[in-house]
Amino acid sequence: MALVLNDRVKETTTSTGTGTINLAGAVSGFEGFVAGIGNSNTTYYAIAHQSANEWEVGLGTITDAAPDTLTGRSVISSSNSDSAVDFSAGTKDVFCTFPASKTMDMTLTTAGDILYASANNTPARLAKGSALQVLQMNAGATAPEWATSSSVSAGFVIAMSVAL
Repeated sequence: MALVLNDRVKETTTSTGTGTINLAGAVSGFEGFVAGIGNSNTTYYAIAHQSANEWEVGLGTITDAAPDTLTGRSVISSSNSDSAVDFSAGTKDVFCTFPASKTMDMTLTTAGDILYASANNTPARLAKGSALQVLQMNAGATAPEWATSSSVSAGFVIAMSVAL
C-alpha cells in the first residue's frame, strides 16, 4: 500500500453516512480511482455534495471491488468542524486532491532565506556530514539558486520528508 497522488482522478457517489464510499465510475474527461491511484493504495481525497453544503477532505484507501470503494477515511478538514461528514442523499463529487495543510510555506522574501532542504541528494543517499543543497533567495531580486549549506542536517531533510 502506497500513498499515490494523480491528476484528473474524479468519480461520483450517492453513498450516504460516514462509512464506506461506493464509487460510481469516472466522470467524463477524468479517470477513476482504481485506474489513477491503484487498488489498495491510499490517496488524499475530497468529497463535495453537489446540492448541499457538505464537504470533506482526507486520506483514504481505494479498493478494486464491485463497486470500487474509498474506505478508511481519515478526515483532515470538513464542513462538520473537521470531523467525518454524515453525507445526506444526493450526488457527491469525489476527487483526488492535495490538502493545503500538507504543503510547505514556499515564500522567499529576503536574500539568504532558505526555502527547503533538498537537492540532487536524496535522504537515502546522504552520508553523515555530507553537504546538502538548499534553495536560497539571492540578493537583487534574482531567481533563487541551489547553494551548498552546512547549516541543514540530513536529519532535517529526513524529518521534513516524514512530516509530509
